[in-house]
Amino acid sequence: MSSALRILGIDPGLNRTGYGVVEAQGSRLTYVAAGVIRVPRGELHQRLGTILRALDEVIRAARPDVATVEKVFVNVNPQSTLLLGQARGAAICAAVASGLAVHEYAALRIKQAVAGFGQADKRQVQSMVQRLLALDVAPASDAADALACAICHAHSRTLLAAIARSAPTAPRRSAGGSRRAWTARLAGGR
Repeated sequence: MSSALRILGIDPGLNRTGYGVVEAQGSRLTYVAAGVIRVPRGELHQRLGTILRALDEVIRAARPDVATVEKVFVNVNPQSTLLLGQARGAAICAAVASGLAVHEYAALRIKQAVAGFGQADKRQVQSMVQRLLALDVAPASDAADALACAICHAHSRTLLAAIARSAPTAPRRSAGGSRRAWTARLAGGR
């Protein structure tokens, strides 16, 4: 059986940053922790520092193997998009400074992985996260989004492993040329 992977999902925001940790073993998901970092008002650098320090504490306590974060989408308000990008940067820096690889997913993909529908609303995501992790109550919205990000990575990892197991193996050199030539033929080259 495959070894367990502990995944930290992060839903960054300048007011509230959600985090969620799940453990994935094969297709089995186990809830580890989740919460919301409430960022006090103040200067931007202070707010970003709060996110960085709080996530560092979460990482030290939860000991994840990898981190995931939602990709920035272009908002109607460019200033809001820039601020969100800075909060996201602080979150990524916290993960990288702790030695974690960071995987990024679009909001559409996260919602599809959790709710089966890329346009799912926050309540649908909360409900599906509750069901997938067998929680007694639905997590807070920001924590649910972070858990959904972690679940998306777990599902992606499982899918990629299944594809790798079912992919044809390359023939030996004597049976069909070099591996490089065989790979090029698969990719549509000559």
